[in-house]
Amino acid sequence: MMLQSSLLGMLALAAAADALPNSVAEAAPLRPGSPASISNLKDKIKNVVWLIMENRSVDNLLGGQKHPGLENPIQNGPYCNPYNVSKTCLGKACSQPRDYDSVKNDPSHAVSGNTMEFYSTWTPDNEAIADGRLKPNMLGFVTEQYHNYGSKVNLTELAAQVMNYYTEDQVPVMTSLVQNFLTFNHWHSDIAGPTDPNRLAATSGSSHGHGTNMGTDYTYQFNFPSIFQAVGERNMSWLNYWDTAGGTGPEAKAYTWTQATNNTDRVVPMTQFYTDAAAGNLPTFSYLNPSCCGVGTTSMHDSGKISDGEAFIKKVYESLRNGPQWENSLFIITFDETGGFHDHVPPPLAPRPDNLTWTEKTPNGLNYTYEFNRLGGRVPTFLISPWVSAGYVEQFGTNSFGDTVSYCASSILRTLGYLWDFEPFTPRVEWAPSFDHLIQTVPRKDVISTLPNPADFTDPWISGRKE
Repeated sequence: MMLQSSLLGMLALAAAADALPNSVAEAAPLRPGSPASISNLKDKIKNVVWLIMENRSVDNLLGGQKHPGLENPIQNGPYCNPYNVSKTCLGKACSQPRDYDSVKNDPSHAVSGNTMEFYSTWTPDNEAIADGRLKPNMLGFVTEQYHNYGSKVNLTELAAQVMNYYTEDQVPVMTSLVQNFLTFNHWHSDIAGPTDPNRLAATSGSSHGHGTNMGTDYTYQFNFPSIFQAVGERNMSWLNYWDTAGGTGPEAKAYTWTQATNNTDRVVPMTQFYTDAAAGNLPTFSYLNPSCCGVGTTSMHDSGKISDGEAFIKKVYESLRNGPQWENSLFIITFDETGGFHDHVPPPLAPRPDNLTWTEKTPNGLNYTYEFNRLGGRVPTFLISPWVSAGYVEQFGTNSFGDTVSYCASSILRTLGYLWDFEPFTPRVEWAPSFDHLIQTVPRKDVISTLPNPADFTDPWISGRKE
């Protein structure tokens, strides 16, 4: 009787799994950070390509994706913000499909801007945040956009800029990545602030007390361990491929180690990536900097064209996919931060990477101190490889302490630490969940060789508006 009951239970579980969406049923078989998982990662992945794009939230860029497992406006919304958090009687704006190829009014992604967008105030109570009494309500995006541009631009237009989302047909490259590879549903930027602090945190586990962009004055400024140093000190090959049009990075030149060890020649033009990929000459670690910002650049920054960013990702992917190193490659695409675009998922608390803080004067004339004890907004992130499940949507991760938490940029450093045997740079990296367990033990043979062409936003059916 017990054997029969057990067998029936197993059959019921199998039937339940068959009934689940593909993204849920294909559970990863390995435990993150376990010896078996790390061994499998090292066996399968010999080359890592990491591309950080610019300034998009999950609800913005992937808001129109209908794939099971993604939480977004088209499946779970719409989501709304009041026009004014102080006067909610004035009405509200809600997320809608069809967005802009290029946004003329750059939403705020400063620390103070993010703070208003997340907490509906520029100066929230940090003690209440730290002990969990005050949580982000994600209602201040329209208020912040109107504060910055309301004297020049119609309120309805400003609300659409931060609340609208792209449909599947507007971002066909993103749609193909979601359907063919692995997408994270809960991945946040490490810093609730702008580009430079997040790119520092992504490559070294901390912004080292910086909360604003630094222009070009940070070249060889930081004497802290980074992913470039960790790889270089293990005598593994690496290159920082950089779009010489500028705008992002090159991150390898932020660190004094690069200059002190005569590694400045490892920062090379982005054009070399395509020839290296075709020839099978990619290094063990490839770090890619797109160009920014404005029309004609490739990073998907809102002032540039989303379609140009899709064309860039397509070119990078196809170069890697059709090169001789594809079979043992892992291509990671993520975004530095949300860029001031709406996302409905509240950023969680996270360990401080160090004891540094950042203070800035906010629009209400008061100072606000960001303590780096909470993550930024949710950003699109993909794992692309013959070793990941097709159409899988990963939810939360499990860190080395056994906690179920959101992924973040530090998760990449945590995972690469397992792959290449280096210790976490900061407490944030040590806390971050790794994703080594998402690498399968059997390769796929059905991986597409090309991605779709970007959408033509001059087509009224695509844009849904005059551009």
